[in-house]
Amino acid sequence: QVNVLESGGGLVQAGDSLRLSCEASGSTVRTVAMAWFRQAPGKEREFVASIRWIGKGVNYANSVEGRFTISRELTRNKIYLQMNSLQPDDTAVYYCALQRVGSGSYDSWGQGTRVTVSS
Repeated sequence: QVNVLESGGGLVQAGDSLRLSCEASGSTVRTVAMAWFRQAPGKEREFVASIRWIGKGVNYANSVEGRFTISRELTRNKIYLQMNSLQPDDTAVYYCALQRVGSGSYDSWGQGTRVTVSS
């Protein structure tokens, strides 16, 4: 079993920056990748960014590329999401997810951390 815990959300103004953290614990030895997703009010959850555990390949949604940076800390099973130039459209609950070997998808999820960007 893997436990995933996000932190770092809050209320900021447009143009501000925020850094989210996510820590995985439990059966994390077979981690393939971790990622951030978000769900805005009234919308479906969408992919934000991902990072692989081997090779450090990263991917970003078009809407955040150039503004957000995903990074990892392997020894602590942590990832981060540095969010710069935040806009009201970035307002959402941000979820961290983990994918393990043998799983075709992200199968461990956190409870989410809320980010609100005021104009």
